[in-house]
Amino acid sequence: MNIREELSKQQIHFKKHALAITEFAVSSDENFKELIDCFLSNDIRVAQRAAWSVSWAAQKKPEIVQPYIGVLVDQLKRKDVHNAVIRNSLRILEDLIIPEKFHGEVMDACFQFLEKRETAIAIKAFALTVLFNLSKIYPDIKNELRFIIEENMDYETAAYRSRGKKILAGL
Repeated sequence: MNIREELSKQQIHFKKHALAITEFAVSSDENFKELIDCFLSNDIRVAQRAAWSVSWAAQKKPEIVQPYIGVLVDQLKRKDVHNAVIRNSLRILEDLIIPEKFHGEVMDACFQFLEKRETAIAIKAFALTVLFNLSKIYPDIKNELRFIIEENMDYETAAYRSRGKKILAGL
C-alpha cells in the first residue's frame, strides 16, 4: 500500500478507510514512518487525513509513536497546518508520557491555544487535559490553569465547560 496515494485518492475520507490505513501503518516501523511523512506533508489535505490515522495508531500501538513525540510537539507551533493536525497531535500527547525535554514547549503551546478565542474547541479541550497532566509534575501551573478555565467558563461551549469542570475538580 502506498499511504500517500490512499490518503489522496478518495473525494471523502471515511473512517473505514482511515482505519485500514492505520492497520497497515502499525504493521511495521517503515510503514508508520511513511504515515508520519504524510502527516508532515505540505499538502494540507494529505496531512489532515494522515492526522486521523496517526491518532488511531497511537491508541492502537502507543510505543510506535514514542520516537515521534518531537514531531508532534513541532506541529503544535505551526500556523500553516489544518486544525486536524494540531487537534490530533494534542489528542496523542494527552495519552502519552511526554519526555521532560518537551514539557516547556508543550505547556507554552497549550496555554497559547487557550488564550486565543478563535482556537477550535477540540484543540482547547485537548490542551486543557495535556496541561492538567503536566500540572501533576509542575504544580506551579495549577493556579494559571484554574484561572484560565474559570475565566472562560461563561464564554465557551458546553464541551469546554464539561472538560473544565472535570479538570477543576482534579486540581
